[in-house]
Amino acid sequence: MNPKPYASHGAGDPTAVPAALGLGLLAVGGWLLTTARPWHKPGHPLTLGLGWAASGALLVCGLVLLARCVRTVHGRPEPDADVPAPTEAGTGTGTDTGTDG
Repeated sequence: MNPKPYASHGAGDPTAVPAALGLGLLAVGGWLLTTARPWHKPGHPLTLGLGWAASGALLVCGLVLLARCVRTVHGRPEPDADVPAPTEAGTGTGTDTGTDG
């Protein structure tokens, strides 16, 4: 019987914290956008402009963080070291045709 109930799975996903932060920024930006509505409570234009600018900045930052995490997870796979690179016009064989002139 294994003395440890759970096996070690490594450090985990490196994109988890940025993705959670991005979702949090989107939530706070959306909440701020809904509270800074001019039709909800008339206020000073400067206050409304600052509220909308702050909510827009939070939404953009959250979206950028999430997009980077998605691109990291679902991006182009790195080439394997075991697979040889294609040679001469993409044929992939790299061998002579055997016809000597």
